[in-house]
Amino acid sequence: MGPLLSEANALLVLTDAEGLVLEQIGDLRTHIAARSIHLIRGGKWDEAAIGTNGIGTAIRSGRPTLVHASEHFCQGIKAWTCAAAPIRDPVDQHIGGAGVCRTDLHIIEGIWRPHTDPSGTALLPLIMGHENAGWIEEIGPEVEGFRKGDPVIVHPKVTGGTCIACRRGHDMHGEGKFPGLDSNGGYAELLHTSARNLIALPKTLAPKDVAPYADAGLTAYRAAKKAAQQLLPDQAAVVIGAGGLGHIGIQVLRAMCAARIIVVDISDTSLSLAAEHGADHLVKADGGEVEAVLALTGGKGAEAVLDFVGEKGTTKKGLDMTRPAGSYYVIGYGEEIRVPTVDMVITEKNIIGNLVGTWAELTELMALADRGLVELATKHYRLDQANQALQDLHHGKIRGRAVLVP
Repeated sequence: MGPLLSEANALLVLTDAEGLVLEQIGDLRTHIAARSIHLIRGGKWDEAAIGTNGIGTAIRSGRPTLVHASEHFCQGIKAWTCAAAPIRDPVDQHIGGAGVCRTDLHIIEGIWRPHTDPSGTALLPLIMGHENAGWIEEIGPEVEGFRKGDPVIVHPKVTGGTCIACRRGHDMHGEGKFPGLDSNGGYAELLHTSARNLIALPKTLAPKDVAPYADAGLTAYRAAKKAAQQLLPDQAAVVIGAGGLGHIGIQVLRAMCAARIIVVDISDTSLSLAAEHGADHLVKADGGEVEAVLALTGGKGAEAVLDFVGEKGTTKKGLDMTRPAGSYYVIGYGEEIRVPTVDMVITEKNIIGNLVGTWAELTELMALADRGLVELATKHYRLDQANQALQDLHHGKIRGRAVLVP
């Protein structure tokens, strides 16, 4: 690209496949001129303003293109160099299983609208489904390490891998799309994604049986891993909610630490599932659960409380179950946390959020599943039964996780 910049008053603009400016290189004068038509990082390539369709040529070819722009709009910039950067490792995946998540219910309820579609005009209609596994259907020419027919699970956040969050390993905070939330997801036969998001499945695991690990399992793993790294054998962890996420969190805690595990749930079915997966104490959420947990922890509370519900009053109860200097992990969501600041100062309790997890953590979870240390309870539905699956989830009729199988 160097020779393309040798001309005076030239600017190199790197965009993605949709014309979003990722980077620009030029002198001070060209930068000032570029700002007038929003050709800055995070801006949009505006063909009408620039007076050329060169961006289309660059995006289609994926090669640098020298574009001579209109002097009227460009204010003295003599030439643009547009280097479009489409996804270089595209993969089409045949869906083998798409997990049905409570987040899908929250999407329907509108909780995500301020974050993904604040105007209410840009997103719908939307294909949901952010927990996906299946087999590779087609791959791009630059994809390495995968071939058609390989079974894979997909990390849910599609990023380019070059932003600072991705460089530091925080994939879920990287720049990019989250299929199923802000773009079309896996309630379908095929899903378009990136090879960077794929993890090969071992022969012991089938896509329809592991799809919910992509989000529910990964989120539970991340939270339980954080807690396990702090918990000692003579300490206690409380798990609120032993359903789709919670029963995975219980198993991760059991596999990664020796602390006592106390499980709180309103459902006898979920408590039975918790007992099967290693819970030491079961507490029915009947209004006296805080007192029951305090009785099991010497009146002090637990060192770690993992709240997989996050609504219907569990946030206050969860904090009440947390001992001073302990940590309350927020995994489920749906209500506000209200706590006097003076209480936080006096007790030094930590409130810790958890958003999905990293690509590396998904590989760690798959290693646990491959060894049989974590098992996923699933109920399968046909793709055309998606509404029934969502209704069953809403009414608490699913033991573990629901999975749509095309």
